[in-house]
Amino acid sequence: MKRMEKAIASLRRELASIRAGKASAAVLDRLTVDYYGVATPINQVAGVSVPEPKMLVISPYEKNFIRRYRKEQFKHQI
Repeated sequence: MKRMEKAIASLRRELASIRAGKASAAVLDRLTVDYYGVATPINQVAGVSVPEPKMLVISPYEKNFIRRYRKEQFKHQI
């Protein structure tokens, strides 16, 4: 029974990241950034919201993060 529950949870995560014409914060779940030398998921260093159907807003928790990170790029393409 646990294997089936894990399989269903995995399928839900996969389906949540599918692009279907409107923005979803789940698209960024696998995106990591270099945060003090450690690959960290974007949702742990910034808030991700969907204010409009075709817009994602990423708001970092730390003000200095943007200034420091402008020189770098995301390690994964969206």
